[in-house]
Amino acid sequence: MARVATNIRAAPLSAKLGLLIILAYAIVAIFAPVLAPYGESEIVGTEFDLPSRMHPLGTDNLGRDMLSRLFWGARNTVGIALAATILAFLIGGTLGISAVVIGGWGDEILARSADVFMAIPQLVFALFLLTMFGVSIPVLIAVIAFVDSTRVFRLSRALAMNVVHADFVEVARLRGEKLPWIVLREVLPNVTIPLIAEFGLRFCFVFLLISALSFLGLGLQPPTADWGAMVRENSTLISYGSMLPLLPALAIALLTVSVNYVVDWFIHLAGGTQDD
Repeated sequence: MARVATNIRAAPLSAKLGLLIILAYAIVAIFAPVLAPYGESEIVGTEFDLPSRMHPLGTDNLGRDMLSRLFWGARNTVGIALAATILAFLIGGTLGISAVVIGGWGDEILARSADVFMAIPQLVFALFLLTMFGVSIPVLIAVIAFVDSTRVFRLSRALAMNVVHADFVEVARLRGEKLPWIVLREVLPNVTIPLIAEFGLRFCFVFLLISALSFLGLGLQPPTADWGAMVRENSTLISYGSMLPLLPALAIALLTVSVNYVVDWFIHLAGGTQDD
């Protein structure tokens, strides 16, 4: 813990700001039921009320408090993005490293299958799968994780190829170690740092993909609060000069930039360099 605290103190201002914003988002997401003045789908006024003491950001197209919806949206959007990213790395990372360790036709079949799926635009592929299987939170997480796992597979496979022919891996093979041992104990520890850096970047892409799907109507379904859907639902206000519908978009952009700042710092830290 002392080393972590030292690294944070020595971090550049951008990384410290990014960590602070990410921490604030995490607090809002976890404690949304306590922090939100009203319920997630509670109608508390008329549609498109102006900001007031009772409703600091006004109300939406159904008369729900915008500030409360932003808080609830943090829990839903960020939580689903995190779950989908973790699942994508479990699938793609495991298959990518295992493919290299197995080698031969097994590696070729998995690699070519990933190439086929990656040839389809990510958003189009996700829309196609959601149209087939319906829209619910478990399906949304599974579809996004599957679509994104192909990118994770390619990266983890490329990283593992630089490790799998090392002497310590060959020694493990000669000892008769099984595939899970070689993957988890020999290869994975040597590719962890770039995978962690990629995790932050993939989280941003998944986060933006969920928002795009919700904006198109195939993400989280009403009355569940979601930042992408909130932009779509309240876009009418933009015609009247109000910037309130863009607040969810600003929340999306702010978290994305913050995560990238922290990822950049982590890459410098892992590489043994530190910005001034």
